[in-house]
Amino acid sequence: MTADVSRRRFLKDASQAGLALAATSSVGRFAVAQGERATRVVIDSDRQVAPISQYLFGSFLEHLGRAIYEGIYDPGSKLSDSNGFRTDVMREVHELGVPIIRYPGGNFVSGYHWLDGVGPRKSRPTVLDRAWNTLETNQFGSNEFVTWARQVGAEPLFGLNFGTGSAEDAAALVEYCNVPKGTKWSELRRSHGFDQPHAVKYWCVGNEMDGPWQIGHMPAREYGIKATDAARQMRAVDPTVKLVACGSSGPFMPTYIDWDCTVLEECYDDVDGISLHRYWGNAEETKGDSSIFLAMNLAMDRQIHEIVAVCDTVQARKRSGKQLFLSFDEWNVWYRARSGDAVDGHGKPAPHLLEEPYNLEDALVVGGLANSLIRHSDRVKVACLAQLVNVIAPFMTNESGILRQTIYYPYAWALKYARGRALSIAPEGPGYEVASLGRPVEAVGIPSPGFGQVPYLDVVATLDPDKKTATLLVLNRDLEKPRNLEIAWHDLTPASVIAFETITGSDLKAMNTFTDPSRVVPQKLENPHVGAKMSVALPARSYSVLSLAL
Repeated sequence: MTADVSRRRFLKDASQAGLALAATSSVGRFAVAQGERATRVVIDSDRQVAPISQYLFGSFLEHLGRAIYEGIYDPGSKLSDSNGFRTDVMREVHELGVPIIRYPGGNFVSGYHWLDGVGPRKSRPTVLDRAWNTLETNQFGSNEFVTWARQVGAEPLFGLNFGTGSAEDAAALVEYCNVPKGTKWSELRRSHGFDQPHAVKYWCVGNEMDGPWQIGHMPAREYGIKATDAARQMRAVDPTVKLVACGSSGPFMPTYIDWDCTVLEECYDDVDGISLHRYWGNAEETKGDSSIFLAMNLAMDRQIHEIVAVCDTVQARKRSGKQLFLSFDEWNVWYRARSGDAVDGHGKPAPHLLEEPYNLEDALVVGGLANSLIRHSDRVKVACLAQLVNVIAPFMTNESGILRQTIYYPYAWALKYARGRALSIAPEGPGYEVASLGRPVEAVGIPSPGFGQVPYLDVVATLDPDKKTATLLVLNRDLEKPRNLEIAWHDLTPASVIAFETITGSDLKAMNTFTDPSRVVPQKLENPHVGAKMSVALPARSYSVLSLAL
């Protein structure tokens, strides 16, 4: 796909036919036909969902495949610095502005002993990671991660081992990281060359402990009791920590909702949030139908609504004045690299695992998922795209550089433009029916109900009062036709267009590769006429950003 869309002048007043645009031959010409029913939305700055958390678009790094080794840490590379950190990856992550990064897992963390990854590298043991059947050299550990994260401008979100680990182990790691000096574990950190504490604020109290695939899998009640014990010990060490309880691995689980409710009945008073995880794909659940696939962010909306209901029900039962936040700390498209050699490291260090190749339709779905997170800014305060480099990731590396996969672009737009406040809007327009869904790709998966009427245009709006900007992010799910969006500004009048770009194309299966890295990239659209009433045309099968100065 080419990087620019050729333009025509504004044809008619926006209140009549809307905006028509010409595209290059690789995209195909598009225009909104006279009489085609538009989607209409009113933007009112006083109608707000909530301030958008600075941690809403974080990411995730697990000791899995080439995420760490050959991803962010590659001491043998000509592109690495004296710490062994890939400078090209650091530059990309810093420029993206990734705000928080979860580490070190994932399934890996449930068998991980943090002491193996600290101290002199020559003394660190090489162990078998039983989660992914790989060799873990432990040459990169907690101190290296915090150092790397601070250099790229990200806060660390530490995961804790609740599989083979104990509540005492969790408290010890908090002491190692956060106590300035004078105790057993803080002095050990200082002896390792880190005089100042790491001040790690956010902690995940285990990972997917409801899953039978998880090392140390346990029943909900048992987990909730253990989480309560750990939380109290951790807060005794550092009362300022924010703790995220382990929620269901996804709605496909037979124990979904029951797990979350039981866990919170035990630990509600001692944690600050609960985790949500979910991956989507265009396979069994969507029946391979791209129109259904592009609606799957509505499953994220539904999951958030359901877990909010659980949290608030437990809050009411306990007569608590505390409201939990949600941490959607694993989300992405993932359905190809899920079996065989893609998930089995065969006892090797840094094997090629979960290296999902992403296409245009995957990018559109990721854009829709970003919209869903923005819509729920009132309760989702932390979220992590899983993962960051090489493993189901927006970036891929080889010995000579970096590839931006298709999903990089909607993620980058969310980080750049979704600032300030999420606005409450109620778009009205045409749609299509998704009556049912198939069985999820997960082996234990239970089907979810369909969505009913699905709007062609999925729209969210944000307002940044400090920078005096407003942004609309729009997914056009229509696979055949452009769709018109009519915008009425209630109490604001845009002055100019900052950016109007789209990701689109005629081939939903188009991918970026190291040999063809620009096949799917953003395309500039012709700036619309700005004013109290606006009309813009969104290409078929597209995800677009319209950012405006006020």
